[in-house]
Amino acid sequence: MAYNQTLVPQSKQLLNNMKYEVANEVGVSLKQGYNGDIAARDAGRVGGNMVKKMIQYAESNMS
Repeated sequence: MAYNQTLVPQSKQLLNNMKYEVANEVGVSLKQGYNGDIAARDAGRVGGNMVKKMIQYAESNMS
């Protein structure tokens, strides 16, 4: 299996939606498509908060 292969195809759109939601919450302006011109600090804030949300979701659904 390739390192960057999507295991759950539906997850790609969900993660993309989450990215824009989190960016809005932390005050980072993202545009559709390429966002390689944003500061590394802003990209880290978005990614870090996405991971935090995913962990919270996983912990709350463990039964």
